Amino acid sequence: MLKKCLIAFMVSFFVMNMISFAQDKKPRITISDKLILKFNLAPGALTASPDGKRLAYAVREGNKEYVIIDGKEQKRYDGIGSNIIFSQDSKHFAYRAQTADKQVIIVDGQEGKHYDTVGSKIVFSPNSEKVVYAAKSGKNCFAVVDGKEGKYYDGGIGSNFVFSADSKHFAYGVQSGGKQFVVVDGKEGKQYDAVGNEVVFSADGNHVVYQARIDQKSVMVVDGKEGKPYDDISLNHFFSPNSQQLAYAARSGNKWFVVVNEKEGKPYDGVGDQVIFSPDSKHIAYQVQSGKKRLLVLDGQESNGFERIGSVIIFSPDSKRLAYVAQLSNKKFVTVVDGKEGKSYDNIGNGSLVFSPDSMHFAFAAQLGDKRFIVMDGQEKKHYYGVGSLTIVFGPDSKNLAYVAQTEKNQFAIINEHEITKYDAIVSVENRAFVFDTAESLHFLAFKDQGVYFVEVKIK
Repeated sequence: MLKKCLIAFMVSFFVMNMISFAQDKKPRITISDKLILKFNLAPGALTASPDGKRLAYAVREGNKEYVIIDGKEQKRYDGIGSNIIFSQDSKHFAYRAQTADKQVIIVDGQEGKHYDTVGSKIVFSPNSEKVVYAAKSGKNCFAVVDGKEGKYYDGGIGSNFVFSADSKHFAYGVQSGGKQFVVVDGKEGKQYDAVGNEVVFSADGNHVVYQARIDQKSVMVVDGKEGKPYDDISLNHFFSPNSQQLAYAARSGNKWFVVVNEKEGKPYDGVGDQVIFSPDSKHIAYQVQSGKKRLLVLDGQESNGFERIGSVIIFSPDSKRLAYVAQLSNKKFVTVVDGKEGKSYDNIGNGSLVFSPDSMHFAFAAQLGDKRFIVMDGQEKKHYYGVGSLTIVFGPDSKNLAYVAQTEKNQFAIINEHEITKYDAIVSVENRAFVFDTAESLHFLAFKDQGVYFVEVKIK
């Protein structure tokens, strides 16, 4: 089978940029900034909130460690875990700490119960109202949701805590008595020899699916009902946005195929890890291997053969366009958009592909020789030493594009081809550096002289 080829750090570089599509004159950029944090000690586990307005990091002073949130020191502990997280609405934070021989989770500055060990993964619900983690006391393992302990188990709790999108449902995996099973809303599912770590809710929250192993066979379990057994099933499985379709890759013998709502597709030598539905749920795409070639299958129709196809395949917001990266026999790379190959490059950022919100524009990061740059609608932009390929972002009205670029010594923001070079580095939050507040304004965080600045940009 084909394989796929803290929270905030400075941008890692391949390509990233902001560009305007105005044809008459270059928009005027107005910049204002405010120092929000000054580092007195070297930070560790630095992270920013999803809205890009709050910062948290851990520091060590003597034999103690502590977290600083929004410039305010928190309680000191013997150690701080590597992950400090914010809720989706950016209003809450949580982290793990060590005190003597116990561990504890701190939420919004308040300590929870101390346990022998606490799992490293802390999860907020999508609505930011609940927080969950795994804990162990003696021989008992259990999930803790909003400070309340769940049922005790003697084996272990899986690391994949999953909420439905509406935050009304919650699931996780358990090992107990030599068997494994999934707990959904407190109800234990059937016990199996093994269950996969990937538990997925449909978008509407009405369905839940996971993989299980029975007598050397793999099955998909949907809402507690077992599907057809196969020799193997891929680790990933996907609901369509309208929650009406479930897709995954399975193997019988030496052939792989995609199964959609229990209907098997054409068999191939291999199937990629990602099965992609369009936003309107009417189209489905995935890559396959046939002999020595890789093909893109869109609604059952095969593309030309390539040496390789990137793992990232994207539909436009209006579901009418499709883009991916492919490698040619001469080792060059091209983007394939709407079935048409673009210009070849030495490299293309696989994760850099992005459509504008109105689906009319398409941009990506490319490399020729030792130079990197953005290509937007076929037009190459200014060449740089490096660009943040995972953080290219269009504004909400599709008229502005942003990215981070780098010379050999400096890193800076590019906004509509305007270079903002007064900072040492740009902060990236989960591969996103810029937050558009309106169609004509955005903000980002930047480092300079051991300080962090909140930078606001107006586009006129």
